[in-house]
Amino acid sequence: MDYVLVNVTAPEDEGMRIGRVLVEEGLAACVNVVRGVKSIYRWKGNVEEDEEVLLIIKTTRSALDRLVRRVRELHTYEVPEIIAMPIIAGNEDYLRWIEESVDGRGESSNRSVVD
Repeated sequence: MDYVLVNVTAPEDEGMRIGRVLVEEGLAACVNVVRGVKSIYRWKGNVEEDEEVLLIIKTTRSALDRLVRRVRELHTYEVPEIIAMPIIAGNEDYLRWIEESVDGRGESSNRSVVD
């Protein structure tokens, strides 16, 4: 199984909503919401600054295309940041938990695994 971390930035309320939907729909095992992100970027010829949250999403490679589609549906940005990076190694129990959670098999017995 291939495991993936996906970064998404969003306004705080929207980020919380997106994260909850991804976990509830089984597209992600966990979404960390990191507050206090100050983004400086170029958009339509102007340099912009915004306060955002960073979503750090744990999922599987097999769920990635569906996750990307769902983030695009839920996100209000015209071009949302969605960047996926492979997880090359990690705690085998945690990686197995990601797989079980994304596959929809992660039940309460796996709740002892904490991010």
